[in-house]
Amino acid sequence: MSQGTAEWRAQVDAVDAALIDGWQSGFPVRERPFEAVAADVGVEEREALDRVRRLYDEGVFRRFGPVLNPPVIGSSTLAAVRAPVDRFDEVADVINGYEQVNHNYARDHEWNMWFVVTAASKERRDAILAEIEERTGCEVLVLPMLTDFYIDLEFPVVNGDRFARESLAETDVAATTISERAAADLSALDRRVLLEVQGGFPLTATPYRDVAEAVGAPVEEVLASVERLLADGCIKRIGCVVNHLVTGFDANCMVVWDVPDDELDDRGVDVGKLPYVTLCYHRPRRPDQEWSYNLFTMIHGREQDAVDAKIDELAAEYLPVDHERLYSTETLKQTGARYEDLVDEHAEG
Repeated sequence: MSQGTAEWRAQVDAVDAALIDGWQSGFPVRERPFEAVAADVGVEEREALDRVRRLYDEGVFRRFGPVLNPPVIGSSTLAAVRAPVDRFDEVADVINGYEQVNHNYARDHEWNMWFVVTAASKERRDAILAEIEERTGCEVLVLPMLTDFYIDLEFPVVNGDRFARESLAETDVAATTISERAAADLSALDRRVLLEVQGGFPLTATPYRDVAEAVGAPVEEVLASVERLLADGCIKRIGCVVNHLVTGFDANCMVVWDVPDDELDDRGVDVGKLPYVTLCYHRPRRPDQEWSYNLFTMIHGREQDAVDAKIDELAAEYLPVDHERLYSTETLKQTGARYEDLVDEHAEG
């Protein structure tokens, strides 16, 4: 399939569309979950499973299973470096070599490489950042999330939208303060389950039973663990994670804003409600590194002109402050959050 074209759409029928747009979340927590999925889209269980496998193999889905919530489980941060042009690939290889780096993008800015480091503890996270700085010789800009106003990359793609959620009026938003240390009280089984599923579920008719066999626990206990992890926010959603690049959403822009501190919360909530804003969060300024921006937004789109028009709207109506637009120019790495281990801070505490 060609990125940024309609070729992928020509291969999608009505049942595929129902799977793609309808099952990005809400995947059933039951022993044979594809029975419920199949009933919803009007096919037999085996066909629903085969279709999800095919869409995964074709790249429309980039993973299947839970989307973890790193700030709740451990410690995560956005970071950036100014990679010299003649060493760009070398620096990317070093950064991407860490299992704990789950996203890395080239962006058209002086800080030209942006990546996310996720680890079981803040100490391990910071050690990785220090290693990256030492091995690459590049100063690292460290920008942990401080407040989550809105984060949701679930949106319909089987359409002609020029930018994400073009047809929606508003999204729900609630500001959540983020800690740099794990807040979840994980049982031993919860930790084993999270480590087992961090790369996704097995694409079988009985994924939870397969996970149960892998962690050495009864399937009923694994189902209860997954329900508990969902309720506690360790797992944000379970479903088919869409590859937005394959489905044409390749005009994606991170916009950074210099918002007066006393206006930040109100403006963050107002902006987070806008349906075309897929991510909205507060990160720290770093004046010693000449980084003055404290509010980050993302807009995903298929057409850069349409994305720029929405950013113009943001600047004119909601955020009349200095800003910069950092379009992603290349995906250097994109996986789910990965952990070497999970520290039971409550038990050690």
